[in-house]
Amino acid sequence: LQALLKFLKGKKCNLSERVVITQHMPSAFTKILAGHLSKATGLICEEAEDGMLLKAGQVYVAPGDHHMTISKEDGKFFVRLNQEAPENFCRPAVDTMFASLAEVYGPQALGVILTGMGQDGLKGSKLIVKGGGTIIAQNEETSVVYGMNRVAVQSGAIQDIVPLEEIYKKIYCRGCLTFEF
Repeated sequence: LQALLKFLKGKKCNLSERVVITQHMPSAFTKILAGHLSKATGLICEEAEDGMLLKAGQVYVAPGDHHMTISKEDGKFFVRLNQEAPENFCRPAVDTMFASLAEVYGPQALGVILTGMGQDGLKGSKLIVKGGGTIIAQNEETSVVYGMNRVAVQSGAIQDIVPLEEIYKKIYCRGCLTFEF
């Protein structure tokens, strides 16, 4: 949570992207997380709902126990939720979200993998990179748990490995910004 707060606080003055966040949390806590992020950062942060239109400058948190994907219809971007099987023992899973972003945004997709355990995000990172998009990872020194980001770094799917405090400087307005934490 602290890494996510630090990043969003650093970015809030220029937030023009659509931000989608997948955090491995139970459903009872994701709405609370969205509210906490909103209060702490001053950004509009909400728990995503199926069919929700993604708006630039807003933050959407995947609800617990639901995979969040993004679809594009008539030039607009929408949240799609499902309860398909867990991926990497997770639901929501970053790989599911990243796969949809690779498909919908292609070379404009930008993913950020912050501190966390496991390897969720690895397959999706490779898909984003294969589609011409970019993946940035938090470096080991500023990570509480150098797990998910380590796996992605070791795979070669990461274009930039950056200290937490500098990640937002690497981000340009590319359409959609995604996080795994």
